Amino acid sequence: MARVEHYVRRRSDVIAALCGLAVLGVGMLAVRHGSVSDLEEGGFRAVNDLPGFLYPLLWPVQQLGVIVVGPIVAVIALVARRPRLAVAALAVTALKLLSERGVKALVSRQRPGTSVGDIHARGDVSLGGESFVSGHAVLAAALACVIAPYLPGRWRLVPWVLIGLVAFGRVYVGAHNPLDVVCGAGLGFAIGSGLNLILGVPDPSDASAPPATLSEAPAAPT
Repeated sequence: MARVEHYVRRRSDVIAALCGLAVLGVGMLAVRHGSVSDLEEGGFRAVNDLPGFLYPLLWPVQQLGVIVVGPIVAVIALVARRPRLAVAALAVTALKLLSERGVKALVSRQRPGTSVGDIHARGDVSLGGESFVSGHAVLAAALACVIAPYLPGRWRLVPWVLIGLVAFGRVYVGAHNPLDVVCGAGLGFAIGSGLNLILGVPDPSDASAPPATLSEAPAAPT
């Protein structure tokens, strides 16, 4: 028999969305003058100065933050008969573009090649241009929020590990300073958690429940 799946709204998504916005707000205040503090520069150099052999390992992971990943997730979700996840993935893509532009209209800070100088720029990383917030981190974090509830058991940890690797990789290649990726992830959490509240996520208790029989399935409205 087919399983009847229920969708819920979680309090944890409210908390995650508010915390994400708080992180973003604090970060915007910290970088409002376009400068990089000594503490943040120290964090940047600790990652950016790591050996070059890590680049081939981190480059593929960074691609999880490019804009086409959202539509790809949506297609996979449709194939897997997860229409709500498909809608969420497309909404994440659109909201990432809009919110990132909004933040950059309010706060301007240049990439490390300009704001820090004398960096290891790996791959095709630009030395100038708007850096706050990291669009890769926004998209990766938002997608992780909407995908994780659909994954079974320990697989739910995978998206969160990937967020960390994307953020780490963007600093390592010299594309962003630490607050760029931290606040980008905060914005992503706000977007993804907000969509979970709007669309709902699969009820985790359904995973341990036996498949519903016809007699147990909810009655159709009359």
